[in-house]
Amino acid sequence: MIQDLPFFLATLHDAYAGGLRPAEVMRECRRRIEAAGDPGIFLHLPQEADLVAMAEALGPFDPQAMPLYGLPFAVKDNIDVAGWPTTAGCPAFAYTPDADAFVIAQLRAAGAIPVGKASLDQFATGLNGTRTTGPAPLNAINAELVPGGSSGGSGVAVGRGLVSFSLGTDTAGSGRVPAAMNGIVGLKPTLGAFSASGVVPACRSCETVSVFALSVDDAHAVFRAATAYDPADGYARPVAAPLPGPVTPLAIGVPDAASREFFGDAAQEANFAATLDWLKAQGHRIAELDFAPLYEIAVMLYDGPWVAERHAVIQDLMERRPDAVLPVIREIVGKAGRFSATDTFRAQYRFRDLKRQAEALMAGLDMLCVPTVPALCSLADIAAEPVAANSRLGTYTNFVNLLDMAALAVPVMPRADGHPGNVTLIAGAGEDAVLASLGRVMQADLAGAPGAPGWPLPALAPAATAAAADEIIVAAVGAHMSGLPLNHELTSRGGRFLEAARTAPDYRFYALAGGPPKRPGLVRCGENEQGHSIAVELWALPASQMGDFMKGIPAPLTIGTLTISDGRGVLGFLCESAATATATEISHLGGWRAFLETLTAKAAS
Repeated sequence: MIQDLPFFLATLHDAYAGGLRPAEVMRECRRRIEAAGDPGIFLHLPQEADLVAMAEALGPFDPQAMPLYGLPFAVKDNIDVAGWPTTAGCPAFAYTPDADAFVIAQLRAAGAIPVGKASLDQFATGLNGTRTTGPAPLNAINAELVPGGSSGGSGVAVGRGLVSFSLGTDTAGSGRVPAAMNGIVGLKPTLGAFSASGVVPACRSCETVSVFALSVDDAHAVFRAATAYDPADGYARPVAAPLPGPVTPLAIGVPDAASREFFGDAAQEANFAATLDWLKAQGHRIAELDFAPLYEIAVMLYDGPWVAERHAVIQDLMERRPDAVLPVIREIVGKAGRFSATDTFRAQYRFRDLKRQAEALMAGLDMLCVPTVPALCSLADIAAEPVAANSRLGTYTNFVNLLDMAALAVPVMPRADGHPGNVTLIAGAGEDAVLASLGRVMQADLAGAPGAPGWPLPALAPAATAAAADEIIVAAVGAHMSGLPLNHELTSRGGRFLEAARTAPDYRFYALAGGPPKRPGLVRCGENEQGHSIAVELWALPASQMGDFMKGIPAPLTIGTLTISDGRGVLGFLCESAATATATEISHLGGWRAFLETLTAKAAS
């Protein structure tokens, strides 16, 4: 029965393939919204007839042309939908746009159907979801907890199974905190991947539209559909959106014991420790880091001059109608008047110094893993400490956008009290697919049914191990391999791991002079030379990124065609033979990792 139909992408598409019509799903979506009985979730709902008309306009089921065909989604009410009011949570600010936001147009083109405008903390200023002029949405899991914000309605709509996915926005964690509070996935993409055209900004220089979904696979499917370069957005940039690939052993940074913050929530502390145990058991290397520089950066977002960006958006309203702005928002945004232009530059200088410290801290790591929130937050906590309790929610989120990183909030095993656990994976700009590759496996292995409906996750489809039509296979032989110092040059360009392989036995292998980092040289043998088979990794790189990638390859290395043991010819790293005169031959070791292990053994002896 449609009343029991999970709104996962896979289950809906199976149903559409079997004859279900999108108009029926839109009627069911509206029934679920009404049955939820929570007036705090949506600020605007169109007529059911309008939803049915949008559904009927899709035409026959075609998931190739429209990968999000027939998926209902909610829209945070600071993102424009043509003909629907945009309020940013403040009725006095309301306007009705003539055109969709760029990201809404992308999603409509992919077949998704917007069903309503979701509640938010006013002007997207808050992480708890209760800074609203009307009723706040009720947490999907436990009504005594805050829903999380500022994208509270968006998180709850997904957490209650009312829609397949929703859009939020994320400056300080608003696309991640509601995910943790409602037991779902929160995807905060690389800055600039999603256009901000048609979005009411909070801090335009360091924010993005975000995605909530029931599964990592669904969230990433939305990411792929929404990612498109918008030349009209001054902060947009081209970002690759490949499929997730297989997971290789990763080096993952976590806060060390001295810098972990749980504010007395023992269940959260134990849940995070259990997640790290799982990562170790999967073969990932955990590196404990002093998070002090990251925490100092986090504080800057609200206690530094960046708050003036929020003031720039609502300055006119605060001067004309200060009563229209909630007192707590007036207090926060009013801090802008304390900072001079001189203060702004001083803060920028301090930020750059801290950013350099953070880069050094994370050097050689593939990603970070942190608790999405340090502790669950109740409505009573917010009532007692409206600002302090809200600030605690951003402990592990506030620094991410300032550092230009991508993040993915992932459900993990339940806490001891039964609330869903959630951690956030954080990586460099452009590495969204790397996060999804690990996140989808984490959720499938560790988490129960997402959100409140109790729907089991669809079976995890195998990771894509073949290159797509718009990708080029590149064979990495040294420092570009997974977990090694230059791997980010592939992942940051949207590269994804395909498989471990070996070359045909036609090569000699060398450790070149110089460094760091140490570099290998792979040279094809002459006719009468003894060759070896060398371990490589095959990566799929978006064709659009290949030229830029090749520009960074220094002599004597070059990209040429090499032969894999199964006879395939692929592009890969080769070396000019002249460079071997000063190099050390390591062919007998059979690969770069084996060579690095010999160096480690020598250093230890």
